[in-house]
Amino acid sequence: MGGARGFAAVAYLQRRTRAERAKAGAPLPSPGGGGPDSLEAGAAAWLESLQMRRYAAATVSDRGFALRVFVAWAAERDLLKTADITRPILEAYQRWMWRFEAPPTKPGGTPRRLSWHAQASRLATLKQWFQWLTRQNLILHNPASELELPRPEKRLPKNVLAASEVAQLLAVPDIADPLGLRDRAMLEVFYSTGLRRSELARVAADDVQLERGTLTVRQGKGRKDRVVPLGARAAAWVERYRHEVRPRLCLDPRVRELFLSAYGEAFNPDVISRMVTASLSAAGLAHKGSCHLLRHTCATHMLEGGADIRFVQQLLGHANIETTAIYTHVAINQLLDVHARCHPGARLESPPTPQTTPPPTASAPPPAAR
Repeated sequence: MGGARGFAAVAYLQRRTRAERAKAGAPLPSPGGGGPDSLEAGAAAWLESLQMRRYAAATVSDRGFALRVFVAWAAERDLLKTADITRPILEAYQRWMWRFEAPPTKPGGTPRRLSWHAQASRLATLKQWFQWLTRQNLILHNPASELELPRPEKRLPKNVLAASEVAQLLAVPDIADPLGLRDRAMLEVFYSTGLRRSELARVAADDVQLERGTLTVRQGKGRKDRVVPLGARAAAWVERYRHEVRPRLCLDPRVRELFLSAYGEAFNPDVISRMVTASLSAAGLAHKGSCHLLRHTCATHMLEGGADIRFVQQLLGHANIETTAIYTHVAINQLLDVHARCHPGARLESPPTPQTTPPPTASAPPPAAR
């Protein structure tokens, strides 16, 4: 598992949030110094090439974080140059990730293991990085070319809100308060459109076309624009917020974002997540999740209502329809109807009656011996 110094360094990197990692920027730690053939220099050059090719800032941040963890792990073992990395070393790193246990977040808690998705994502980053180093002739051969990734998991969304639970959640904000009215409008947009939290944070005031009942998502995931229907109810709440609340929050006319914090600034996505989580708790809903829970709920309710999967794919902005198909396994209303019509055991003709036979009586004890 490595010594205490390396473990502490990697554990620190594990604890950092995405926002903190984004603020840290692309530069990597230099535990052993380094020249142009060092791991730090090779990683920094690759991240710079991703920025030059207009990769999203979140993508560059995530891949930079994966490289920082690997560089810290390699430095613990005095592996400082790109030429020092071989396939057995990468396989040892893969085993280390499989065994890695982050310290518990609470006293007395259990250590946290890395998920299979996280392991596969970090190994895929290393494969892309070493492939780029080979193409740039910075190393003679690619040590990660034959590296096998963990088998992918196919998990369904853990939680989806029922329609009654959505009504409970939407009733939480106090619409008599300006900020409560803003929160209600944000929740309505989440549920109606299935936006990601980062997409909602970037929605500009002029991206909402109330006459058409649409909302334009600018530069969503994969740097793609899309137009989604807003829905009459969500549009009504957005219109009320835009006329009654936003002028009171907007201190700088140059701010283009639609939803503003109490300080008149655009929202940080993490703040939006905390707001939705607090609303779920106030509604008495025990479901885990926040903004993405509403995205799952939007997609599931659309499919249960009879929407074609292609339209749901366009609504969510999925590049691959297989990602959208996950929700077909959650929206099982049609399967329930077919099961009720076709399966002989689905029809209950008469309820089972309880047993009426009296319990056996205890036998008399044998007579005492004389």
